[in-house]
Amino acid sequence: MQDGVPGPLRADDPREISGYVLRARVGAGGMGTVYLSHTRGGQPVALKVIRREYARDAEFRMRFAREVAAARRVSGYHLLPVVDHDTEGPRPWFATHYVPGLPLDAALDAHGPLPTDAVLRLAGCLAGALDAVHAAGVIHRDIKPGNLLLAASGPWLLDFGIARAAGALALTTAGRLIGSPKHMSPEHALGRELTPASDVFALGLLTAEAATGQHPYGRGHGLAVAARIAETDREPPELGHHPEPLRRLLRLCLAARPEDRPSAPEVAELCRLALGAADGRGLRDFTGWLPDPVASAVARIEAATRPRSTAYTPTYVPTVRDPLAAEWNRRVRRNPSPGG
Repeated sequence: MQDGVPGPLRADDPREISGYVLRARVGAGGMGTVYLSHTRGGQPVALKVIRREYARDAEFRMRFAREVAAARRVSGYHLLPVVDHDTEGPRPWFATHYVPGLPLDAALDAHGPLPTDAVLRLAGCLAGALDAVHAAGVIHRDIKPGNLLLAASGPWLLDFGIARAAGALALTTAGRLIGSPKHMSPEHALGRELTPASDVFALGLLTAEAATGQHPYGRGHGLAVAARIAETDREPPELGHHPEPLRRLLRLCLAARPEDRPSAPEVAELCRLALGAADGRGLRDFTGWLPDPVASAVARIEAATRPRSTAYTPTYVPTVRDPLAAEWNRRVRRNPSPGG
């Protein structure tokens, strides 16, 4: 992929999964590979196929099925919920609706920090998404720039809950922390019980990076950064380069004690008020919300991922995929007002 545009399939990639024709590679990570596909009705989906070594582990399969079931309970604006899955097949997979967008980490690497108004919109909408996740009894645990898409329609949160399915296998085979060390809360880094406040802390980390391109706890190996986060009660993060009102928001979200952090709805309200004072526009007014270089990159992704005809014919045509468009509209497209 270049600048977030999905790349061609490789020779060893499957061409079809359960009736979904795979058209491009969206990305790959520790859990598996994400492909672009479409329903028969033309709805784009991102289909994540789990790596073979995970698929061979019985405990992973059990946890994966449980986490997918939990993820399907979650719905709300700025979330890409799981809309289809197979946890029993040779290669477990799940599918979400696909939104053409640029991951925040790629945007920061290629185009630098976002302007303050864009960061406030990003943080406020992400907080709203986390509110829906927490209301369903789920904790995301992996809020990081790579799990946030910047799109013309706003920011979109990915992969809530799924990473936990690999927990036991990761601990027994590699002896490592579950999650992304650079984006953990202090209690997460210390192995303590997590609450929704842990996601709020991670939201603060992501927001700080979006505004300056730098991690507020400095550079270094992930575990070294996690160690600094764990000791944040003695050495708080460096926020001197962040303008107000972002600095106040970050201080609240990055409080050392979970009980001192605002809730996700409170974060969303703080962002809404700050935006209203800054430009008079609503939290979900996405007209020109991205800087030109990022908006251009998103436009290229949109053009590259429009449905095209293919010579490949699936061996099995799914009969239950067409309702995905209706499910997307029912569960996600809430038609929020621009002032939301």
